[in-house]
Amino acid sequence: MTKEDRDRADARFNKATRAASQARAGGTERDAATKAVLDNMARLKALRLAREAAEPLRPPAAKTTRAKSPKKSGEKAPALSDWLASQQKGGHRT
Repeated sequence: MTKEDRDRADARFNKATRAASQARAGGTERDAATKAVLDNMARLKALRLAREAAEPLRPPAAKTTRAKSPKKSGEKAPALSDWLASQQKGGHRT
């Protein structure tokens, strides 16, 4: 192995080592950012829970029921031909 080959191999090794150390440094920055986000979420959750605990309890919302149609149960639906004729007269089916 010549001196030139050794220098080239050392340069490659040093470049790889620098890249690995930069990747680790980037990882620690990412970890710090993740920790900051999680800490902020925990702080906001604690504030929300404290605010909800201080508020008086609200009664649960009453469910609304749909109004039933005014159609009587014994009333029969119009025949299809009558319904189609009324739709044509009304201009719905031109």
